[in-house]
Amino acid sequence: MFKRIGRAAGVAVVVFGFTAAANATSPRDRTSLSVVGTGVGTAMGAASLALNDWRFTHWDSARHGITALGAWGLTTIGCAALSPMVATAVLNRPLTYREAHTLIGGCVIPIIGGWLVDQAYENHVLWAPDEPQQQVRVTKQHPRHR
Repeated sequence: MFKRIGRAAGVAVVVFGFTAAANATSPRDRTSLSVVGTGVGTAMGAASLALNDWRFTHWDSARHGITALGAWGLTTIGCAALSPMVATAVLNRPLTYREAHTLIGGCVIPIIGGWLVDQAYENHVLWAPDEPQQQVRVTKQHPRHR
Protein backbone atom coordinates (compact mmCIF):
# COMPACT_ATOMS: atom_id res chain seq x y z
CA MET A 1 0.00 0.00 0.00
CA PHE A 2 2.68 2.51 1.05
CA LYS A 3 4.91 1.43 -1.82
CA ARG A 4 2.13 2.22 -4.29
CA ILE A 5 1.48 5.66 -2.69
CA GLY A 6 5.23 6.39 -2.78
CA ARG A 7 5.39 5.54 -6.46
CA ALA A 8 2.37 7.71 -7.19
CA ALA A 9 3.95 10.61 -5.31
CA GLY A 10 7.21 10.13 -7.22
CA VAL A 11 5.40 10.07 -10.54
CA ALA A 12 3.49 13.22 -9.55
CA VAL A 13 6.76 15.01 -8.75
CA VAL A 14 8.21 14.06 -12.14
CA VAL A 15 5.05 14.87 -14.07
CA PHE A 16 4.43 18.25 -12.44
CA GLY A 17 8.11 19.15 -12.57
CA PHE A 18 7.70 20.94 -15.89
CA THR A 19 5.83 24.01 -14.67
CA ALA A 20 5.99 27.62 -15.81
CA ALA A 21 4.95 30.80 -14.08
CA ALA A 22 4.51 33.56 -16.62
CA ASN A 23 4.40 37.30 -16.14
CA ALA A 24 1.42 38.12 -18.35
CA THR A 25 -0.54 41.28 -18.89
CA SER A 26 -3.51 40.27 -16.73
CA PRO A 27 -4.09 37.82 -13.86
CA ARG A 28 -6.35 35.77 -16.14
CA ASP A 29 -3.55 35.44 -18.73
CA ARG A 30 -1.02 34.60 -16.01
CA THR A 31 -3.27 31.82 -14.71
CA SER A 32 -3.91 30.52 -18.22
CA LEU A 33 -0.19 30.42 -18.97
CA SER A 34 0.55 28.61 -15.72
CA VAL A 35 -2.12 26.04 -16.54
CA VAL A 36 -0.72 25.61 -20.07
CA GLY A 37 2.83 25.18 -18.72
CA THR A 38 1.66 22.64 -16.17
CA GLY A 39 -0.50 20.78 -18.69
CA VAL A 40 2.18 20.52 -21.37
CA GLY A 41 4.75 19.60 -18.72
CA THR A 42 2.43 16.88 -17.45
CA ALA A 43 2.04 15.50 -20.95
CA MET A 44 5.81 15.49 -21.50
CA GLY A 45 6.40 13.83 -18.13
CA ALA A 46 3.84 11.18 -19.03
CA ALA A 47 5.54 10.71 -22.42
CA SER A 48 8.88 10.20 -20.68
CA LEU A 49 7.36 7.58 -18.39
CA ALA A 50 5.60 5.93 -21.34
CA LEU A 51 8.95 5.54 -23.11
CA ASN A 52 10.09 3.51 -20.09
CA ASP A 53 6.90 1.41 -19.97
CA TRP A 54 5.59 3.41 -16.99
CA ARG A 55 8.43 2.38 -14.72
CA PHE A 56 9.98 5.06 -12.57
CA THR A 57 13.09 3.29 -11.35
CA HIS A 58 15.20 1.31 -13.83
CA TRP A 59 15.51 2.67 -17.37
CA ASP A 60 15.19 0.01 -20.07
CA SER A 61 16.62 1.53 -23.25
CA ALA A 62 16.51 -1.73 -25.19
CA ARG A 63 12.72 -1.75 -25.29
CA HIS A 64 12.21 1.45 -27.32
CA GLY A 65 15.74 2.12 -28.52
CA ILE A 66 16.18 5.42 -26.69
CA THR A 67 18.36 6.12 -23.69
CA ALA A 68 17.23 7.98 -20.57
CA LEU A 69 19.19 11.05 -21.67
CA GLY A 70 17.63 10.84 -25.14
CA ALA A 71 14.13 10.65 -23.64
CA TRP A 72 14.89 13.65 -21.41
CA GLY A 73 16.13 15.65 -24.39
CA LEU A 74 13.19 14.62 -26.58
CA THR A 75 10.57 15.54 -23.98
CA THR A 76 12.31 18.82 -23.11
CA ILE A 77 12.44 19.91 -26.75
CA GLY A 78 8.86 18.75 -27.22
CA CYS A 79 7.72 20.79 -24.22
CA ALA A 80 9.65 23.87 -25.40
CA ALA A 81 8.10 23.61 -28.87
CA LEU A 82 4.57 22.73 -27.82
CA SER A 83 3.91 25.01 -24.83
CA PRO A 84 4.05 28.36 -26.75
CA MET A 85 1.79 26.90 -29.45
CA VAL A 86 -0.79 25.72 -26.94
CA ALA A 87 -0.60 29.02 -25.01
CA THR A 88 -1.20 31.00 -28.22
CA ALA A 89 -4.28 28.88 -28.94
CA VAL A 90 -5.59 29.16 -25.38
CA LEU A 91 -5.12 32.94 -25.12
CA ASN A 92 -6.25 33.51 -28.72
CA ARG A 93 -3.53 36.13 -29.23
CA PRO A 94 0.17 36.15 -30.05
CA LEU A 95 2.43 35.68 -27.05
CA THR A 96 4.91 38.32 -26.00
CA TYR A 97 8.57 37.39 -26.08
CA ARG A 98 8.63 37.30 -22.28
CA GLU A 99 5.66 34.92 -22.07
CA ALA A 100 7.12 32.52 -24.65
CA HIS A 101 10.58 32.58 -23.10
CA THR A 102 9.13 32.00 -19.63
CA LEU A 103 7.23 28.96 -20.85
CA ILE A 104 10.34 27.59 -22.55
CA GLY A 105 12.45 28.26 -19.45
CA GLY A 106 9.96 26.24 -17.41
CA CYS A 107 10.52 23.31 -19.77
CA VAL A 108 14.32 23.46 -19.70
CA ILE A 109 14.71 23.87 -15.93
CA PRO A 110 11.65 22.40 -14.21
CA ILE A 111 9.89 24.39 -11.47
CA ILE A 112 12.25 27.41 -11.34
CA GLY A 113 13.15 27.93 -15.01
CA GLY A 114 10.24 30.24 -15.79
CA TRP A 115 10.95 32.30 -12.69
CA LEU A 116 14.63 32.63 -13.63
CA VAL A 117 13.74 33.86 -17.12
CA ASP A 118 11.26 36.34 -15.67
CA GLN A 119 13.92 37.65 -13.27
CA ALA A 120 16.35 38.03 -16.18
CA TYR A 121 13.76 40.25 -17.90
CA GLU A 122 13.14 42.24 -14.70
CA ASN A 123 16.87 42.87 -14.17
CA HIS A 124 17.42 43.80 -17.84
CA VAL A 125 19.66 40.83 -18.58
CA LEU A 126 17.16 39.91 -21.30
CA TRP A 127 15.01 42.36 -23.23
CA ALA A 128 12.41 42.08 -25.92
CA PRO A 129 11.53 44.36 -28.82
CA ASP A 130 7.84 44.31 -27.84
CA GLU A 131 8.49 45.82 -24.37
CA PRO A 132 9.32 49.46 -23.68
CA GLN A 133 12.99 49.88 -22.91
CA GLN A 134 14.39 51.81 -19.99
CA GLN A 135 15.97 55.08 -21.11
CA VAL A 136 19.64 55.52 -20.27
CA ARG A 137 20.50 58.92 -18.91
CA VAL A 138 23.83 60.30 -20.10
CA THR A 139 25.63 62.59 -17.71
CA LYS A 140 28.29 65.07 -18.57
CA GLN A 141 31.77 63.90 -17.65
CA HIS A 142 34.30 66.04 -15.88
CA PRO A 143 37.12 67.10 -18.26
CA ARG A 144 39.74 65.44 -16.09
CA HIS A 145 38.04 62.02 -16.41
CA ARG A 146 37.97 61.78 -20.20
